[in-house]
Amino acid sequence: MQIITNILIHFSIILLIVISFSVVYYPTRFFHIAHAATLTFSAYFTYLFAIQLHFPVWLAVPLAIICATAAGMLSEIALYKPLRKRNASPMILMIASLGLYTVLQNVISMLWGDDTKSVRTGEIKVGHEFFGAYITDIQITTIVVCTALFAACVLMMKYSRIGRNIRAVASNPELSNIVGIHSDRVILRAFGIGSALAAVAGILIAFDTDMTPTMGFSWLLYGVVAMIIGGVGSNWGLVGGALLLATAQHLAAYYIGSQWMDAVAYIILILFLIAKPLGFSGKRLKKIEI
Repeated sequence: MQIITNILIHFSIILLIVISFSVVYYPTRFFHIAHAATLTFSAYFTYLFAIQLHFPVWLAVPLAIICATAAGMLSEIALYKPLRKRNASPMILMIASLGLYTVLQNVISMLWGDDTKSVRTGEIKVGHEFFGAYITDIQITTIVVCTALFAACVLMMKYSRIGRNIRAVASNPELSNIVGIHSDRVILRAFGIGSALAAVAGILIAFDTDMTPTMGFSWLLYGVVAMIIGGVGSNWGLVGGALLLATAQHLAAYYIGSQWMDAVAYIILILFLIAKPLGFSGKRLKKIEI
């Protein structure tokens, strides 16, 4: 039961990260690696407001989400949008994103150091016992919040105006501009939504397992792998990809060692790229040409 509980917690966080990454990927079609820095910034902004400035947690968390979201949107305004105006390819955008992530990670290291930081102020508790497994309050909160935000984002993408606009730009940005959907504005909103979701994930991770300047990259890796093996454009595929990855990682950690968790993610990614490159869904994204 403890392994199942750990898988459920891990699965919930990956699910929120993969949907946050997907919202940005759909309309832009490039790997926004600096998304990892947004996740990390949210944790350190929480540390800044709650621990260093002694704000109450109920105020520190929303402020951290706002600041991290602003940082994610600023990357679109200052870096990606000018590159797109110059017809930069997705590969160039990804390389620029990798450079931006490296810079932001070093900024975090300079401001807060490379040691592990914690936003928890109370004593560490064993947690609640559930059929022989132990789960803490923050882990319960993580499962509920991540699942609820994933469902809300899926509904938003399907039924809301901004969601339909994101899907339209993902299908064909040129045609979207012709019919009055401003693609740059839609992409900026996608960055805002994705960054906010990643910020929530970063804060939940920090409250559970503390934080380091490099924490975001590993979690982003899990989200990207889950998106690829689940199939781009398939919500149920994202759920299946996140569940498969979380299960494989924790079984490997239990039977082999925790140092194998990242390796297992890469192994699963390689196997799917070879045997089933379109992921669980097996669907190719269609693009309408004019």
